[in-house]
Amino acid sequence: MRRVVLILFALILAAVAAPSALGGSSAVVRTVEFLATGERQPAAAEEKRFTLAGIHWRGSGWVAFRTRSLEGRWSAWRPAAPEDEDGPDAGSRETRTRAGWHIGNPWWVGPSDRVEVRTIGRVARVRAHLVWSPETRVPYRSPAATTTPPVVPRLSWGADESIRRAPPLFADQIRFSVVHHTAGQNDYSRAEAAAIVKGIQLYHVQGNGWNDIGYNFLVDRFGTIYEGRFGGAERNVVGAHAQGFNTGSVGVALLGSYGSAAPSQAAQDAIAQLLSWRLDLAHADPTTALTVISGGSNRFPSGVPVLLRGVSGHRDTGFTECPGNQLYGRLNSIAAAAAQLGLPKLYEPRVESGEGLVRFRARLSSRQPWVVTVTDAGKLEAARGAGTGTTVDWTWDSTLVPAGRYTWTMRSGSARPATGPLRIGGTTPALAIQEITATPETITPNGDGQGDVAALAYRLTVPANVTVEVVDEGGFVVSTVVDRVWTRAGEHAVDIDGAALTDGAYSILVRARTRAGLEVEKVVPLLVSRTLGLVSVTPNLFSPNEDGRSDLLEIAFSLTAAADVSIRVVRDGRWVASPHAASYEAGSHTFQWNGIRSAGRLRDGSYSAVIDATDTLLGRVSVVVPFVSDTAAPRVRLLPTRGIRVELSEPAILYLTIDGARRERHVKRAGTVRIRWEGAARRVRVVARDGAGNTSAPVVRVREASSPGE
Repeated sequence: MRRVVLILFALILAAVAAPSALGGSSAVVRTVEFLATGERQPAAAEEKRFTLAGIHWRGSGWVAFRTRSLEGRWSAWRPAAPEDEDGPDAGSRETRTRAGWHIGNPWWVGPSDRVEVRTIGRVARVRAHLVWSPETRVPYRSPAATTTPPVVPRLSWGADESIRRAPPLFADQIRFSVVHHTAGQNDYSRAEAAAIVKGIQLYHVQGNGWNDIGYNFLVDRFGTIYEGRFGGAERNVVGAHAQGFNTGSVGVALLGSYGSAAPSQAAQDAIAQLLSWRLDLAHADPTTALTVISGGSNRFPSGVPVLLRGVSGHRDTGFTECPGNQLYGRLNSIAAAAAQLGLPKLYEPRVESGEGLVRFRARLSSRQPWVVTVTDAGKLEAARGAGTGTTVDWTWDSTLVPAGRYTWTMRSGSARPATGPLRIGGTTPALAIQEITATPETITPNGDGQGDVAALAYRLTVPANVTVEVVDEGGFVVSTVVDRVWTRAGEHAVDIDGAALTDGAYSILVRARTRAGLEVEKVVPLLVSRTLGLVSVTPNLFSPNEDGRSDLLEIAFSLTAAADVSIRVVRDGRWVASPHAASYEAGSHTFQWNGIRSAGRLRDGSYSAVIDATDTLLGRVSVVVPFVSDTAAPRVRLLPTRGIRVELSEPAILYLTIDGARRERHVKRAGTVRIRWEGAARRVRVVARDGAGNTSAPVVRVREASSPGE
């Protein structure tokens, strides 16, 4: 249902300036809470001015808003445009301050004095954050014909350094950029542009609760570039603009909305010049395609590899229309322009080391002479390599110099040189594959969903190209699971599907090779056997208390060949019972167990039934199936309160008799349950039965005169 709510200018947060400041010369934020009842309310008589508005709300519905200019003209209705992924990375402190709220874009609306909101669907609460950010005149500078663009520093556009909530964080390197639009009007003046930037800072910090403005840079339609988040324009500051992809990216926002309106050529040229300079500082190619591991967003869960471009749009990382179709469609041309500015360039310098050999590599924008030098702590040259081409590739034997700290530098003509530290001797980890396991080591790929796949886990000490193969007993490769994939250092997991493998003994071979040519391999055994399958345990909630309900645990299995079968029961990895062992022919079989063991009846808790089948050809294969033993009846209590409220100790079905009428209620969690009933209930009887069939004793409440139910 659509609801229209007019604001009550009731302030729920303290203003950051004196009340008289709103509408004055100082920038200020006010937060207004709306009544989400659907009732029409008159606006307050006292008018408060603002120039930027952002809407927050709770609930699954949507919110639109409109504003009234100081001249009395109402704007069109605008979507509040939730940008749940336009912000800090999940789990960071910046996200905790507004958890549970949808955060709308900051809209520059110009000088206004009224706002109305319209809610659609389920909306519990609505807040409007209203920012008064007066015009700020900054010296206008046309983009210079140099590789370093003019950037308006924070001081010049009036950043409020007193409201920053935490020091900036820094990434190890910048690999790509994410381009945004900010939403709002496109017809702002030069003086209003700086006010918009300041308004966004106030909204991001005092409205959204972030540490500072989210973007690293902002650009207006006149081509002016503004420094964004505090920390240094040339440093790898982690922003709050693309959730899950903030670390290692530079966020650039163009002021305005570009869904249907085209960005000005001045703005496009400024973005190209900005990214040409900023990505060149990081030796990142604007036109490259690269794989980035998500840090977690609504679109890409944490750990998922995502293919991005050197100049990506916000919609490439999240569920959003940002930066608008018109700007997004121009990103490739902006990236191409950025790549052509300031040539020549040196891209992706990297140093790979291990066991004395150190390999230096990079790409060049064109065929150029290049040189790599290594200097010691006293700045004396220890090694030099040189060549000509479109790539840098030189391998150095570091065993020729003493252990210690060194510095490497790559140069190629007038390209920006790359440099970095290098430690020689003892501290560089050697290439190794560690902690390799296959779980389970025996798989039964018969399509029953149990033990069809083995999970291979291993740790890589340094980045390397990894190959994973399944090899038979004759040493022949029967399956290539991973084929020369560049893999970072750390823990990794790969599924080994045995569907295409015949029964028999195999080895999983893992090989790792660095770009310097170092190679290691590790092997883990794998047995494929389809002897045992279709294993099931019924019921999974077992209740061996002789009440006639779920007293027997039935274990079913199927054999493709004769085998000796044993059944074990374990809890937390410890043996607790061995209820059965016998020889079986091929076919389907069942065994029933009443929970009795040599140490007494099975106690309540979580267990696993381990079914082992041993044949003469392949040996033993095991399948593990979990189950729960539960012999305790649920505890139920009728609370002495108004209406009918039942307190329950665990999930169960409630059977109620209320003044002779029968009711049934399925309760999914422990706690207090309210039972709706019309009129005054004089006699209430309740019985609870849990998933294992355990039934409580009846609980009865009788009242001479009962309060009406709820």
